[in-house]
Amino acid sequence: MTDLDLRARLAAAANTLSLGLTDHQLDRLIAYLGLLSKWNKVYNLTAVRDPEAMLTQHLVDSLSVIPPLRRHAAGQPLRLMDVGSGGGLPGVVIAICDPTIDVTCVDTVGKKAFFIAQVAAELGLANLHAEHSRVEQLKIAPFDVITSRAFASLADFTEWTRMHLKPGAVWAAMKGQHPAEELEELRRRAPELAVFHVEQLDVPGLDAQRCLLWIRPEASIG
Repeated sequence: MTDLDLRARLAAAANTLSLGLTDHQLDRLIAYLGLLSKWNKVYNLTAVRDPEAMLTQHLVDSLSVIPPLRRHAAGQPLRLMDVGSGGGLPGVVIAICDPTIDVTCVDTVGKKAFFIAQVAAELGLANLHAEHSRVEQLKIAPFDVITSRAFASLADFTEWTRMHLKPGAVWAAMKGQHPAEELEELRRRAPELAVFHVEQLDVPGLDAQRCLLWIRPEASIG
């Protein structure tokens, strides 16, 4: 499949999600896909090797979180942390699709953080940053939203990142099918946290369940 074919499939998925992406944003997403595929051969950024599979399983999957984030932002700029970002998913995709969201991707693997920094430089993404660190050891200004994609259990994810939440901020955890066992563990370990919305995500071209769990400290409700 050529880059033009991949771009056409990406554009169709973005239209299905009503993202209203510009040609420049689509070009940047395809350029990111190319970098991911190229660097993956040496850096082992993802187990998925085929660019066509990467498009659907990684890029389009990450695109599905953009509409919920936009609704949450309600037109206001956001500062977002993507934990365990790996090759930059969903952080890089978010940064490309919405310049009003300032994205910091955090990963414990140095080569993955270096790759994200390289993507930011090559694609001219001033709103994309990379941090090589364990998230619980990171010294950084707090965030409006903390997200992750297949990073850790909900209980561990919230425990390790809680210090990085601004007052009134939220977690947005991307998961596959509804994680009933993780939710029970979260209620047991952190009863002061509220899962205030579980949102089903529609990923065009992907025959698999996806959901987004919105979580916040109970005191911030209302």
